[in-house]
Amino acid sequence: MGLNEWAYSLSESLLSDPLPRRWAHSLGVAKRARSLGPILSDDAELLEAAAVLHDIGYSPSIAATGFHPLDGARFLRDQEGADERVVNLVAHHSCALLEAEERGLRQELEREFELERPELVDALLFCDMTTTPDGTHTTPAERLGEIVQRYGPDTIVGRFIQRAAPEIYAAAERVENRLAKVHTGDHPI
Repeated sequence: MGLNEWAYSLSESLLSDPLPRRWAHSLGVAKRARSLGPILSDDAELLEAAAVLHDIGYSPSIAATGFHPLDGARFLRDQEGADERVVNLVAHHSCALLEAEERGLRQELEREFELERPELVDALLFCDMTTTPDGTHTTPAERLGEIVQRYGPDTIVGRFIQRAAPEIYAAAERVENRLAKVHTGDHPI
């Protein structure tokens, strides 16, 4: 079984029944990841696998700390023996260090999981922050507003996402610039 076939199957088994909306979001994030193939070359499959798996830590069957990047990454590492790069992307997706800090888990996250290459971290953040909870395309500004509204501005998630906003916008701009260079022929592949 190939990496993506395995990743989709695992994510579906953990999310589709208990959390169908989270599953729809994960499929949308993976679709966005596929669209970044022209700027990822050899890492396209890796990013798509991480994208479809990024929220498995929400699954009631594996949630332990209540912090989904850490729970998902630990499950992938400890139970699935997953590719280390996929595990690290899941662990650090979408400014997870900032949320970990809000939860008192930053040192644990940093100690257990390394950061992946910055362009891959940016790409996964871009995919997540341009996909609605239902799996459709959106803008980073709309996505941030939706998250704050859904969780509330004074919750852990609300505080973290507001702190992360500048990095989210910067990462989205970096990815969009890389895509623009590919489309104009200025990007070496």
